Amino acid sequence: MPMRSLALALGLAFATPALAVEMTITVEGEANGAITIDLLEEVAPNHVAQIGTLAEQGAYDNVVFHRVIDGFMAQTGDVEFGKLGADMRMAGRGGSDLPNISAEFSDIPYERGTVGMARAQNPDSANSQFFIMFEPGPFLNGQYTVIGQVTEGLDVLDAIKRGTGSNGAVVGRPDVMTTVTISR
Repeated sequence: MPMRSLALALGLAFATPALAVEMTITVEGEANGAITIDLLEEVAPNHVAQIGTLAEQGAYDNVVFHRVIDGFMAQTGDVEFGKLGADMRMAGRGGSDLPNISAEFSDIPYERGTVGMARAQNPDSANSQFFIMFEPGPFLNGQYTVIGQVTEGLDVLDAIKRGTGSNGAVVGRPDVMTTVTISR
């Protein structure tokens, strides 16, 4: 493990309260299995609270990975337009019935497995969508709110169906989050 990754892992381990908020995503499609994420409520309390509320309401169940760019990230969480079976041309344009969240930027870098909140150009426009990094993305550091880190299931993440073109839109049947659960 490179020293930088080790330092990040140790930093997250010591910065995270014992048995904090954990999110488990069950994925089906080209990828099959579970991705476990430690949500960083001390880093982004408002974002983690909103993600937790949506997960507990079942809003993320059957939401697709609509934007997946090889070597970059997999994006999901459009609870308005991203449900499996909906018009996938609209996926990625919606949010939830909850209000948008103000940015909670931190100095945590975007590394492999980092989970961040998707947003429009306005930094205070995050709502329900999030993305998981396949590879480091230092150009995102300090620009998008970090909400978590994958602790298990990177192999499942790696198997998610990739999109095409520069925007990574998934063609055909996308992989789906069949269930998303929160444990505290």
